Amino acid sequence: MSKKVLIIGGQGNGSIIAHAILHSNNLGIKKWICEGFLNDHVDVGNKIDGFLVQGKLEDASKYIRKGYYFINTILRIDGQKERIKLFENLEIPEDRMATFIHPMAYVSPGVKISKGVVIMPQVSISSGTSIGKNTLILDGATVGHDDFIGDFCHFSYQACIGSYLKIGNGVHIGLNATVREHLAIGNYSTLGMGGVLTKNIGESEIWIGNPAKFLRKAI
Repeated sequence: MSKKVLIIGGQGNGSIIAHAILHSNNLGIKKWICEGFLNDHVDVGNKIDGFLVQGKLEDASKYIRKGYYFINTILRIDGQKERIKLFENLEIPEDRMATFIHPMAYVSPGVKISKGVVIMPQVSISSGTSIGKNTLILDGATVGHDDFIGDFCHFSYQACIGSYLKIGNGVHIGLNATVREHLAIGNYSTLGMGGVLTKNIGESEIWIGNPAKFLRKAI
């Protein structure tokens, strides 16, 4: 039986995930049906990329009672800690966080996936890796074996993540960025698009370039 999902967020991560769920439905896999968005910036009753805005974030409790599930897509490189707190304040039970794996992704049977994780088409995740709750892994990303990935992380398109990594909470890996094996990335840190990381990143640091170098602290 299909389960109804609301996406917390809007155009961008939210809309591409909504369409990926729809694409999965069109392939005959209907575990999840996207019923639209909770969004504080678009009026209720309007649409985001064809999907209805059902309510504001504060309406989450109402939809919990109605049996809905949720995917969190709110991301900000500066202020990610506050965005995580915003979601946690909604007090959505973990068993109501939808875990969506697109059928065109490869996920090794040995991968541990927490609640609320989204894995998009053409992603490859190798064995022994653990993925924390509410982490989003976008199209074409590659994740190596035996990685530990924290909660609320975001891996953008074509990111290439090596093996034996320790990645903290709220980490963003940018478009087409590459991370060498055996590194640690601190909580709320960012590797910018196209970056090539060969060193550890501390907490709340932003690194860019090839090879990647420290740019500044995140706000």
